[in-house]
Amino acid sequence: MTPTTGTSVSGADVFVLGVRHHGPGSARAVRRELERLRPHAILIEGPPEADALVALAPELEPPVALLAHVPGAPARAAFWPFAAFSPEWQAILYGTSTGIPVSFCDLPAAHSLATEADEEHEDGMRADPIGSLAAAAGYDDPERWWEDVVEHRGDTPFEVIAEAMAAVREGYEPDAREARREAYMRKTLRAAVKQGYGRIAVICGAWHVPALTGRLPTVAQDNATLRGLPKVKAELTWVPWTYGRLASWSGYGAGITSPGWYHHLFGAPDRPVERWLAEAAAVLRDEGLAVSSAHVIESVRLAHSLAALRGRPLAGLGEVTEAARAVLCEGDDLAVELIQRRMVVGDRLGHVTDGTPMVPLQRDLREQQRRLRLKPEALDREIDLDLRKPLDLDRSHLLHRLRLLGVGWGTPGESRGKGTFRETWTLQWRPEHDLALIEQAALGTTVAGAAAQRARDLAATDKTALADLTSLVEQCLLADLPQALPEVLAALSAKAALDTDVTHLMAALPAMVRAHRYGDVRGTPAEGLAVIVRSMLDRIRVGLPVAVTGVDDEAAADLLKHVDAVHAAVALLTTGDSGDSGDSDGSGDSGDSHDNASPRSRWLVTLRGISDRQDLHGLIEGRLTRILLDSGELDDAADRMARAMSRGQTPARAAAWVEGFLAGGGLLLVHDPRLLSLVDGWLTGLSCDQFTDVLPLLRRTFGGFAAPERRAIGQRVRSAGGGRREGEQDVDERRAAAAVATVLAIVGKAEGESDG
Repeated sequence: MTPTTGTSVSGADVFVLGVRHHGPGSARAVRRELERLRPHAILIEGPPEADALVALAPELEPPVALLAHVPGAPARAAFWPFAAFSPEWQAILYGTSTGIPVSFCDLPAAHSLATEADEEHEDGMRADPIGSLAAAAGYDDPERWWEDVVEHRGDTPFEVIAEAMAAVREGYEPDAREARREAYMRKTLRAAVKQGYGRIAVICGAWHVPALTGRLPTVAQDNATLRGLPKVKAELTWVPWTYGRLASWSGYGAGITSPGWYHHLFGAPDRPVERWLAEAAAVLRDEGLAVSSAHVIESVRLAHSLAALRGRPLAGLGEVTEAARAVLCEGDDLAVELIQRRMVVGDRLGHVTDGTPMVPLQRDLREQQRRLRLKPEALDREIDLDLRKPLDLDRSHLLHRLRLLGVGWGTPGESRGKGTFRETWTLQWRPEHDLALIEQAALGTTVAGAAAQRARDLAATDKTALADLTSLVEQCLLADLPQALPEVLAALSAKAALDTDVTHLMAALPAMVRAHRYGDVRGTPAEGLAVIVRSMLDRIRVGLPVAVTGVDDEAAADLLKHVDAVHAAVALLTTGDSGDSGDSDGSGDSGDSHDNASPRSRWLVTLRGISDRQDLHGLIEGRLTRILLDSGELDDAADRMARAMSRGQTPARAAAWVEGFLAGGGLLLVHDPRLLSLVDGWLTGLSCDQFTDVLPLLRRTFGGFAAPERRAIGQRVRSAGGGRREGEQDVDERRAAAAVATVLAIVGKAEGESDG
């Protein structure tokens, strides 16, 4: 064992173990060195407010993290993650198992969060000391240098690392933040000596070793450095962490690119290469790939050979990855990516016990997860919910409530089934969700209560737009929050009464109709919703005739999106929800005589009245004509198309009319020969310049059709004799054969290979 860096402070023996925060070799060496030293006290780099949480460590399942946050200030929070292979974690476990006092010695979170709320807790200077040492040793990869020098050795050369760090720090002046941290470390060390501990072990980042050994600053100098620091109230707890989060972390201890690999090195010190590649083969087999024992044996040989060629003491991650790519994956990048995701990074999610300090909201969620059998996992997991089953319905309510609280544990997807009785969710738990729950703790002690209060708060905000309020109603119904619904509906009614922009009402109506429907299929009461829906629809009917007047191309396209959305929403409304059934008389009158008609009838009356106007934009007129035709409200669609394509109309307006009319799909032209003939005749009658002008509109229109629709339209035109103009001669295929052969040769096809 390489000697430990030691010093004497006021007669006490102090042993400083410089480590890399997440290094399996360092973790094993620290454990062995502590067993050899048997210190009276252990000091670990970290926030001292967490001293009371140390006793919980043996019951936790890493990876976990210390979370420090300022109540009421969500931006002021920081994490200190620990993995099983973190040297600090092994020191904590050794101390708790032997009864040796363990304390943290870094700058308190109360100070660090007050001075640098938006700055992450980086370790050491902004430059990379490991990178500097690796470069000095001739390595272009700091990770590979650290593996060769530390991780692949039988022990960690603490003394050598300390000397190297002293050389790197020579002439370096720490910045104010770093100076405060190291001054507080020395202050904590002196306090431990004063308490009577004669042998003290300090586990900290290797960068700090020179600041804690040799000739130290005086007490007065350190006190001066720490004097006048701002302070806030900070609360700390343990939270679960993930290896994926550890791989991307840039805070305490920085991140490591391969936590799964390091976990493997720590857990399998003997024959790590063989065990790793055997596990990789098992992962590939689980995905249905054929990987034999011979593949594993050959890949192990290749990894060791690569390490020998490169002069490495043991095959590292680079060598085993190259061996896996060449042998196990046979060059398949997707298979290599699977190993990277499953093994190199890993999907491990830590766990904290019920004894861990939590806000009531966290405890309620944990209880809900148990009751509903929804286990938090780090990897994406897709679930299908049948809302007719009580368990699945409760799961849906929980996930929607969490989304309202800003906890995106579940992401809704496209349901595979039909109807509104099914939902599909993708679940992935992230450590930040615990922080979000803590931030929302003031809203209530249960997920349901907090979500309801959040909905009330959003409804009470004057800046909430009308569309956002309708979406909030929908969320309340999806989350089963009837206690919040009256206030949200009241805010919606007030906002809708004051909003004079019909497009805002049109944007808001679909969500309201969906919410109205959810109140039916989910059994959620939504009294008052039908009245608001009917009121909004009436105001849309009154305002739409004005909104369609004098619009340009862009405004017309935007308005039609709202018209289509409202039309689809009205189709969802049942007759009994908003009035008695009744049919339109086709008069175009949108007055009070139709108050007792169904929402669909009244809506179609409004569209019929608008469609008869002569001042409409061609896109709007064509789309309204198609909607009315599909709804069975028109029997003169062909006459309207003929007028729109007459010589009295400009080609641009006629093309816009066609675009609007055919936006619902092209099958209508297949089944109605007269409409197809009108379009065909109009197109063939355009001059070259006119055709060029309207070509972009036509391309956008016909390009939106499915390929079978375009093919069917072409066949109809050909069978109707519309493929050539009157008087045009047939092609003599025998005489054209030579020309066709020449063209095919030019484009690279042999004779007989044409597509016909």
